[in-house]
Amino acid sequence: MTFVVTESCIRCKYTDCVEVCPVDCFHEGPNMLVIDPEECIDCTLCEPECPVEAIMSEDDLSQDQKKFLQLNKDLSAKWPVLTQAKSPPDDADAWKDIKDKLSELQE
Repeated sequence: MTFVVTESCIRCKYTDCVEVCPVDCFHEGPNMLVIDPEECIDCTLCEPECPVEAIMSEDDLSQDQKKFLQLNKDLSAKWPVLTQAKSPPDDADAWKDIKDKLSELQE
């Protein structure tokens, strides 16, 4: 089992989760974070830290969110590891409650 960053992270990219990760499994893209499923140790520490509830156990993904498991795997292979929290984008708060943001993802 692994944890997965879902659509809610897109254009928000809060990094509170990165600070608590004991294995550095977060990778940073232009406007989203992802989790490397090979590195994730299922410690659950990151899930409650996300202010937009974008992190979920793969077992809790709804049918329409299952695509994010593969997306996290693919993008974590391309994006660099993020080991320290950063400031979110200036417009993160404006995007935090918006749904259906997959078209906004920048790879």
